[in-house]
Amino acid sequence: MEGAEAASLLGERSLGPPAEFKTYRRRWFLLAVVCLLNCSNAMLWLTFAPVADKTAAYFHISLETVNWLSMVYLLISIPFGLVATWVLDSVGLRCAVVLSAWLNMVGSITRMFSVLKFLSLGSQSYWYLFIGQCFCALGQPLIIFSPTKLAALWFPDHQRATANMIASMSNPLGILIANLLSPALVPEGKHIPLMLGIYAVPAVTACALATLGIHEKVPPTPPSASATNSNSQPFFTGLKMLLRNKPYIILAVCFGGGIGMFTCFSALLEQILCEKGYSNTSRFRHQAIMLAITSSLFGFFGFAIYPIAMELAVECSYPVGEGTSTGLIFVASQIEGVILMILLQALTVHVSEDPFSTCTLDKDGALDWTTPVLVLAGLCSGMACFYVIFFHTDYKRLRAEIISADLVKAEDTATTDVPES
Repeated sequence: MEGAEAASLLGERSLGPPAEFKTYRRRWFLLAVVCLLNCSNAMLWLTFAPVADKTAAYFHISLETVNWLSMVYLLISIPFGLVATWVLDSVGLRCAVVLSAWLNMVGSITRMFSVLKFLSLGSQSYWYLFIGQCFCALGQPLIIFSPTKLAALWFPDHQRATANMIASMSNPLGILIANLLSPALVPEGKHIPLMLGIYAVPAVTACALATLGIHEKVPPTPPSASATNSNSQPFFTGLKMLLRNKPYIILAVCFGGGIGMFTCFSALLEQILCEKGYSNTSRFRHQAIMLAITSSLFGFFGFAIYPIAMELAVECSYPVGEGTSTGLIFVASQIEGVILMILLQALTVHVSEDPFSTCTLDKDGALDWTTPVLVLAGLCSGMACFYVIFFHTDYKRLRAEIISADLVKAEDTATTDVPES
């Protein structure tokens, strides 16, 4: 009786051991689809930022209007991010990925209407771009929240961090590709139609693979103990738990702020550098080594913590669903990103005469971004220090899995000790 009572007590605190854990090779196909979709969505988000001046000239709009093609991602993902977390944790991973793939593809195709002469007249051209970006922005939360859910549902505990890292890093990979590909494809404004067509190819491919290749919401057999309890808390109950979780709030503010800073910096980088004489193809002027080193360090350390922080969010908030815990951080990052983009643009100063600037669209002269960049650096340093000093948490999911494993061993021992009749 004592053994049975102990097993019952452990069972209440643990995940509840399933009969068997099993993995399936098709988990790698799902991972590949999520990676391609995540990469494509990031490319679509940052399509125009590296060639903002060429885009403004081609469509006869201002640089501020071009910035809205990036900022709309942040604005839409704030309210829709909450919907995306509900879809992931209540409806399922398959629905989230397929819906995201279709929104991504429809958005990429809609953007191409802006360069079709018989459809676009005058200001209509820009609105095709903007509506297309809105569709892509609706798909972003669904796919960017998916890596932790995919890793938890389909991968064993010793592969979770790796799967989450691969899927999460595909987003900054798409940002890198956009920063390299857009200037290469658009040396002049007349090449923008070619760029829009090329960027639509990965979106269409990802949509076809997701629609035809993903058929299951969850694997037939869970790969780990925590996978059996992945949807343990109702959506609104999970939100309440997160808002009362002090370590999670600190992580959301600090790491979300880091994502917001990176988002803001990526969208405005071309405009920041062109005032100093740098063109869209990074032909460095006297500071090639320093600029390359600082950019590399920013990317190396910034990207490295992304998948780790996503896993940490799940660990410190367990048993809240993975979509909810990672999604709320992303929503916080988008709110902070919008505030930063508006603030930094407001802090710019017009320079009436600047012989080095490659920005020739602004009638009042180039914009000096010195003060905004210093403010961004100060905020980054302050958030990093705040996180290091105040963030402390237990690894709740790992601890629950250990308890579950101990329970299985206890039951096996008890079964072995029972004498045969």
